[in-house]
Amino acid sequence: MKIRIAIAAATLVTVAACAPRPDQIAAVEVGSNEYRGYSCAQLSDAELRYTQALTNLSASQNRAASGDAWGVFLLGLPISSMSGADNETKIAVTKGHIQSIEREKVRKNC
Repeated sequence: MKIRIAIAAATLVTVAACAPRPDQIAAVEVGSNEYRGYSCAQLSDAELRYTQALTNLSASQNRAASGDAWGVFLLGLPISSMSGADNETKIAVTKGHIQSIEREKVRKNC
């Protein structure tokens, strides 16, 4: 009985350590003061850069999540997360910048 509990706990910890999918990552609050001095054109340019970065990071994160799923299935270890392929923090910050830019665009009626 104790062995089953230990195996279940180890499985839960291992699965919890897997890289999340990009759509499951929440944005981090980024202060909107950073974009107060931007013109509408500058805001659009910045938004485009962050959106492109988010697309690239999301593709990489999806690969990490898939790699973790296979690693857990085959070896019992989230290989991608353990090797540093997890971009969760970068995605959260990038999403935060995009939200901040969008709020500033609304404030400026862009």
